[in-house]
Amino acid sequence: MELEYKAGDYDVIVIGGGHAGCEAGLAAARMGCRTLIFSINLDGIALMPCNPSIGGPGKGHLVREVDALGGEIGINIDKTFIQVRRLNTGKGPAVRALRAQADKKEYQNEMLLTLLQQENLDIKQAMIEKILVKGDRVTGVVTRTGAVFTARAIIVTTGTYLRGRIIIGEIAYESGPHGQFPSVGLAASLAELGLELGRYKTGTPARVNRRTVDFSKMIEQPGDREGWNFSFMHDKIQREQISCWLTYTNLKTHEIILNNLDRAPMYSGFIKGIGPRYCPSIEDKVVRFKGKEGHQVFLEPEGRRTNELYVQGMSTSLPEEIQIQIMRTVKGLENVEIIRPAYAIEYDYIKGDQLQLTLETKNIKGLFTAGQINGSSGYEEAAAQGILAGINAALQIQNKEPLTLKRSDGYIGVLIDDLITKENWEPYRVMTARAEYRLLLREDNADLRLTEIGRKVGTVSDERWERFETRLKEIEKEREWLRQTMVSARDKEIQAWLRSIGSTELKQNCSLWELIRRPEVALNQLVQRLGREDSVLPGILEEVETEIKYEGYIKKQMEQVERFLKLEGKKIPPGFNFEEVPGLSNEGKQKLLRVKPETMGQAGRIGGVSPADLSVLLVYLEHRKRSSKQLN
Repeated sequence: MELEYKAGDYDVIVIGGGHAGCEAGLAAARMGCRTLIFSINLDGIALMPCNPSIGGPGKGHLVREVDALGGEIGINIDKTFIQVRRLNTGKGPAVRALRAQADKKEYQNEMLLTLLQQENLDIKQAMIEKILVKGDRVTGVVTRTGAVFTARAIIVTTGTYLRGRIIIGEIAYESGPHGQFPSVGLAASLAELGLELGRYKTGTPARVNRRTVDFSKMIEQPGDREGWNFSFMHDKIQREQISCWLTYTNLKTHEIILNNLDRAPMYSGFIKGIGPRYCPSIEDKVVRFKGKEGHQVFLEPEGRRTNELYVQGMSTSLPEEIQIQIMRTVKGLENVEIIRPAYAIEYDYIKGDQLQLTLETKNIKGLFTAGQINGSSGYEEAAAQGILAGINAALQIQNKEPLTLKRSDGYIGVLIDDLITKENWEPYRVMTARAEYRLLLREDNADLRLTEIGRKVGTVSDERWERFETRLKEIEKEREWLRQTMVSARDKEIQAWLRSIGSTELKQNCSLWELIRRPEVALNQLVQRLGREDSVLPGILEEVETEIKYEGYIKKQMEQVERFLKLEGKKIPPGFNFEEVPGLSNEGKQKLLRVKPETMGQAGRIGGVSPADLSVLLVYLEHRKRSSKQLN
């Protein structure tokens, strides 16, 4: 046994340097805590072991929210994207979202540089083997070499590394993603602390050599010409972009897959972990949709200085020799060469009902977890949990009230509430459909919802706050202009323009605010006609136009939020014993005892807790509250 020795003392220690770990470490350091991030390999900081992209519906919303709170993921992807597109532009504002392809290496390099330059933050390369606990509180960690680092709070952000196991066909070996070391000792340490671990599975497609792809047989997918930005600290970014390419599988592809299902670990029973339903392998798609003649395959570049292409849509754990066979049946890939084979990876995760809304574990004080260790999937979900865990670790050290985000506050609130309240049978992925109030939780207004919160806790810089205040003033200025500026029914040019866009002529004078309510009238076109486009800051028009056009719907959702907040405001006392409540169903009691909800609203979202159980619990709590007042 190696000798242990005291190597350092910190306020916050973050175990893991992925997307959750980076945000957690930066948040705690920016709030003034002496913070240390451990990574198994510094070359793996902010690694993108799967798709080299950020954003998309739900996920892009999370990036904007993390940015609004003072996080780094939005700034970093703006620095390093090689293609950016806005999705769902033909749909409502609630589901419009940015998605960017990253230069994978540059993304890592820029994030590492940011970490190295951050005041109050240290980074060390080491394998953490054990978490030290005294009583019910963490005290530090032990590395593989016996170094002891003490801390008042520890955030575990180990991603898919806990007892990681790579599987390709009949071959399996212990490994983290992309050939990194797995974390075995730490998984045992967490189990010894009484945390219940589950087993999930995910995977990644092959990377192929660009020089062996025939793009003439594929459909080009270019980026948007006008450019976009994720971070509220930037305006629209113009940059040379690299195209993605679209092709399809075919019946020959499917035939080879079906003929080799006995060698597919998913179907042979070789894989024990549960995989993500919303990101299925190609063999799973072929089996589930046997009548479909082709599935989309996207060739996505991994950077400006590499020939590696990510083959989205062909995630698989089939043997390597079968992978090359099925790829070469696809148009444009007839002569393709694989650089890195596809693989599946199994890993341990912590079951979410052991966590509080702050992401602190319920039974061990000062121990927080964030990212894929909590059963989620994706870089964006990890970053969102990371910044909240980092904030709450720092707030605890500063003896301040914790920060919890409600479902009505943002997608971060939806994500965390779903992870710890609901029974998730697969890696959790954020989608716009999961948010009840998604018209209020748009990408464009994330700063209006969350920047003040970030400023209050200390993660929002002076520069960001000044920019935010300017934006608020510009929005109000635009609102006032639209309300005060009148359009005359005698204005022939306006009447002709309205006819040209299929709108009815004005019968009487009206304000621009009223005119914008018409679905066919676009605010940006109106501003151009009136010669004001150069005087309006980017992003202001969209925010104000959405507010005007969806005014009625927004009002309805605000009323729904008010009803939701009433239930969220009914707190359940910490340590409350649900066993003492007469009339609860056995299933309801069992689920309440396991999750230990903090509010009546959260109790109502637990699967197996019926409306009748809620009524019984509510009556009991009210009776107990009245009895307590009478005694006092």
